Amino acid sequence: MIKHKYKIKVFYKDVDQMGIVYYSRYFEYFEQARTEMLSSIGLNVTDIETEGIQLPVISSHCDYKKGAKFEDNLIIISSLNDLPKATLKINYEVYNKDINTLIALGYTVHAFLKKNGKPTKVPSKILLKLKKEKIAL
Repeated sequence: MIKHKYKIKVFYKDVDQMGIVYYSRYFEYFEQARTEMLSSIGLNVTDIETEGIQLPVISSHCDYKKGAKFEDNLIIISSLNDLPKATLKINYEVYNKDINTLIALGYTVHAFLKKNGKPTKVPSKILLKLKKEKIAL
């Protein structure tokens, strides 16, 4: 399993009229955490795209447990539990750091596409990097 912790503070732009983080912001938090997780293991999204591979989100989900509020400090734990086959699934746990409470669970599923939009196998470079990191953890 590959795990990464990403910290973020809730800003005013993130909350709705009730002062609670707007539901769609969690998907933005997931994206930030995912990008940082991949980068932490040497898989920069820009480099992947330069090599002609795209990783679009083809499915996403979030279960909201408790609302986060303005100026809360959040920790997003992103994890990769299985090596990808045709798709890559990344799981997310969002905690309010200040009160050590789970506030959301979610995941995103990504396809591997060539620049022309056609599906492709997981590139061997990516698979080798993931295998190496999975073994290291």
